[in-house]
Amino acid sequence: MINRSLKELGAALAEKRISSVELATLFVERIERLNPTLNAFITVDKGKTLAMAREADQRLASGLAGPLTGIPLAHKDIFCTEGWLTTCGSKMLSNFVSPYDAHVVSRMKLAGLVTLGKTNMDEFAMGSSNETSFYGPVKNPWDTARVPGGSSGGAAAAIAARLAPAATGTDTGGSIRQPAALCGLTGLKPTYGVVSRYGMIAFASSLDQGGPMAKSAEDCAYLLSAMAGFDPRDSTSLDRPNEDYGRDLEKPLAGLTIGLPREFFGTGMAADVRSAVDAALAEYRKQGAVTVEVSLPNSGLSVPAYYVIAPAEASSNLSRFDGVRYGYRAPEYADLSDMYCKTRAQGFGAEVKRRILIGTYVLSHGYYDAYYLQAQKIRRLIANDFVEAFRHCDIIMGPTAPSTAFAVGAKSDDPVAMYLSDIYTIAVNLAGLPGMSIPCGFGEGNLPVGLQLIGNYFEEARMLNVAHRYQLATNWHKRMPENL
Repeated sequence: MINRSLKELGAALAEKRISSVELATLFVERIERLNPTLNAFITVDKGKTLAMAREADQRLASGLAGPLTGIPLAHKDIFCTEGWLTTCGSKMLSNFVSPYDAHVVSRMKLAGLVTLGKTNMDEFAMGSSNETSFYGPVKNPWDTARVPGGSSGGAAAAIAARLAPAATGTDTGGSIRQPAALCGLTGLKPTYGVVSRYGMIAFASSLDQGGPMAKSAEDCAYLLSAMAGFDPRDSTSLDRPNEDYGRDLEKPLAGLTIGLPREFFGTGMAADVRSAVDAALAEYRKQGAVTVEVSLPNSGLSVPAYYVIAPAEASSNLSRFDGVRYGYRAPEYADLSDMYCKTRAQGFGAEVKRRILIGTYVLSHGYYDAYYLQAQKIRRLIANDFVEAFRHCDIIMGPTAPSTAFAVGAKSDDPVAMYLSDIYTIAVNLAGLPGMSIPCGFGEGNLPVGLQLIGNYFEEARMLNVAHRYQLATNWHKRMPENL
């Protein structure tokens, strides 16, 4: 059962070949056995999980169940979850039990999914390796001496190790796609505004977006259909008709035009990653797609622009911490510098402190115009580059990460090297586009490689179709670590 797709699990539950309680117990026991090694979960509550599973079994028995009813799911610990500890990977929230559900959590409950627990993450989503968590680093199931990526590293490790069939994640600069690549699974960041941010503890509000993580594109289509939708409580939520994101999964790819950004295929990509990506592109050509070169000339500025904008928004968000929503009420500080100094005592980790300090600096008097406004202008240029590229192609492809998973501790003391882990993903967030990562092979040391797909605005269904057709022809997404 642990290797079944969501569609297969739904069929098994509907046909009474297994109950939701039995299925949840299977995963909970696997978490109990493997989590001490992987550290993928911060919070597990067997009693709450089995209570939800019993309710799901009642819905299944009544004939009122949907396709996802009774299937277990893990939530990244950035989503407020009623009655559950919600820490955001921080000491600051280590005793905060949320009094309400995030929109994503309530949508998943409405679909009948059963909560397995809350997954580990970089503190306040600030990190690319899941090493900044107050609860300790997450280990990559393919090699426990390696990182799983971040900030949704706990969710990625949980799925890769089959501790959960699927999970929710968030992506501010690649935090769904990069860990999906390093752990050998599928992860999708929707168009900005498609998934409500209500109850999702903010990092950088103009960049954050929730999305699904699972073994396959088909699974992600089911999950995105459940979690997407307008939410009046989020001012950035888009009022659009609900979609069935799996409606086009089976369409053939003949005539598809794939854009390959020349800036993604230069120096900086490891040879084993290049080999796997090239092989994936060859499979797409075999299925009738054609590839063309496109250019994203300002993409090289995405990392510096991001690391001005994101810390600025983070420092602003943390300066306005609301106790009703997050369990901590900050005094009204005179300025962000004072906020930074006083919150150090609250237990922020080094990476959060670093980003608050950067954000405070770029927003301060005399530097706002020189840094923050310039970064926003670069952001517009990056978005315009994508608009131009999509005049010549239907979808853009390239590597998700420049290398396979690196060793735990290898980049902890080098922030620039760590930030460059997201060099291929950040531009997508700055532009607000949908993007996803799918497994496309293995590199040295039998470590997974991810292929990144970037779609035009609101073209998640097409992107999922392109990913699914590749996964019908390959089995990279079905592989799991042998040592588990």
